[in-house]
Amino acid sequence: MSLLHDFYPSYNLAAVFIKKYFEEFCLSEVRETIGRTITETDIVLHAGQTGDFYPHHMNEEWCKTQPFQKRIAHGTLIFSVAVGMTAGLINEVAMTYGYERLRFLKPVFIGDTIRVRISISDIKEHKKPGFGLVTEKVEALNQNDDLVMICEHILLVQKKTDANG
Repeated sequence: MSLLHDFYPSYNLAAVFIKKYFEEFCLSEVRETIGRTITETDIVLHAGQTGDFYPHHMNEEWCKTQPFQKRIAHGTLIFSVAVGMTAGLINEVAMTYGYERLRFLKPVFIGDTIRVRISISDIKEHKKPGFGLVTEKVEALNQNDDLVMICEHILLVQKKTDANG
């Protein structure tokens, strides 16, 4: 058993695993995550992990002289957190093929709460037999519903017809 099961005995760990095949995706399907507050600890840990100690993230006094007036979270931190927030379901017949068109539209500050909206924006065939490509539009929004980050997440998804012969 897991630690999660110790605290939530009725929680079904298998429920997070799904098999959603290429043919089962529909354009404009939308799901949304719960919120997550970005903390100073997030920023400090991310700086240490990436080596990005630019003053925009780490120097409160210097930031007071800049247009945003306070420290901002790393764009790569927001991207990482947003992608992690989308991982509530694990599709056993899909894998990440890549990310495209990543943009950081507004700053995220310490104490901001972000949530992520994921919508299916494209479905197309792939050259690899038995697979297709599904594109998710990934939008991170802050507590004011301002769009702070957007990108496309491309999934390589198995076709059901191939899986069942």
